[in-house]
Amino acid sequence: MSKETLVFVLGILVFFTSFLGVPSEYKEWILIVSGILLIGAGYTLRRNAFLKSLEHESGERRGDAFTESDVVVQETVPHHKDTERVI
Repeated sequence: MSKETLVFVLGILVFFTSFLGVPSEYKEWILIVSGILLIGAGYTLRRNAFLKSLEHESGERRGDAFTESDVVVQETVPHHKDTERVI
């Protein structure tokens, strides 16, 4: 069973538990176990989605970044007798 299916089935189970006439002691355990499983499945789904996004984006987060335009000035500095080096 995939994690997505597990989340779906547990959601249905949690929803219908109160309508099925389940004794309160069983209902409490069903809800506790379902909650723990939903937390685990949700965490792993979110973690996998995050790791896939890092894989596709070379580790960079999405978003617009503001950069101010700046004029680049190149200076020439003598390096040896007859050659110049650009910095």
